[in-house]
Amino acid sequence: MQPLLSHALSVVVPVYRNAGSIAPLLEALERLARDVDGGLEAVFVVDGSPDESHALLRAALPAAGFSAQLVELTRNFGAFPAIRVGLERARGRVIAVMAADLQEPPALALGFLDALRDGRADVGFGVRDGRDDPPVGKLLSTLFWSLYRRLVMPDIPRGGVDVFAVTADFRDRLVALREANTSLLAQLFWLGGRRVFLPYARQRRPREYGRSAWTLRKRLKYFSDSVFAFSDLPVRILFLAGALALATATLLATVVVLARVSGWVTVPGYATTVLAILFFGAINTLGLGDVGSYAWRAFENTKARPLALVHSEETFEERSP
Repeated sequence: MQPLLSHALSVVVPVYRNAGSIAPLLEALERLARDVDGGLEAVFVVDGSPDESHALLRAALPAAGFSAQLVELTRNFGAFPAIRVGLERARGRVIAVMAADLQEPPALALGFLDALRDGRADVGFGVRDGRDDPPVGKLLSTLFWSLYRRLVMPDIPRGGVDVFAVTADFRDRLVALREANTSLLAQLFWLGGRRVFLPYARQRRPREYGRSAWTLRKRLKYFSDSVFAFSDLPVRILFLAGALALATATLLATVVVLARVSGWVTVPGYATTVLAILFFGAINTLGLGDVGSYAWRAFENTKARPLALVHSEETFEERSP
């Protein structure tokens, strides 16, 4: 059952280790609410955060100048499952996703609202207009998104996507996809629809509160989930490796037979056997890992477990002045 639409704009905010940024986050949302014609709702999803984020939000939201929902998950499920939980509960006709650490401009949500509310588009993506990042970070980001475009979803902009917004109808199509270990971003592009891209400038600034939870390990997991969920490249690589192994084995067998017949080998089979065991053992291990990755993901989806579990949720309606 989808929520009743009662606001022009909903902002979904996943929260994890963001206790230090709660106060400025609420101030930014209050400023944003004053510019939204039709009402603003914020949906905070506390993703098993070990700090005081939930307590701070629960204490501050009753007096906030906008409507809000506060959802607490039973543990840390990850940013994308948390975003899905927020999308499912959002009551806005346009739903934007916003980072709790304010690394992206909150006013970008107004641009999404203007682009999506009149029916011209179903989904909007925020794309950085250049990157004011350190050289190493810029290089790694460029490499990551280049591989993502080539291996997963070629429609994604060259610089990647950091934030997005959807209409309520498009949200319904998105949350109907219940795949585990997948890519929410790739799902948005896979669904198609009418798209709009909003460029924006992001000035690099020191992180005032905490540190980013987007670690290298999480980046690698996100990339592998995206590849295995939306590409058959690993299977094609395995097929090619198997074909090369077969060709090599045939050539090797021919050489061994000729050497044996001509008398070049007096102690037959030792080097060839060792090389063959090493080579084909490696190919076999690679193949088992490749196929096993797909089998494990298929098994996860057949279990049909929820992508996240809610521990508690509260609603705070905006008070009339």
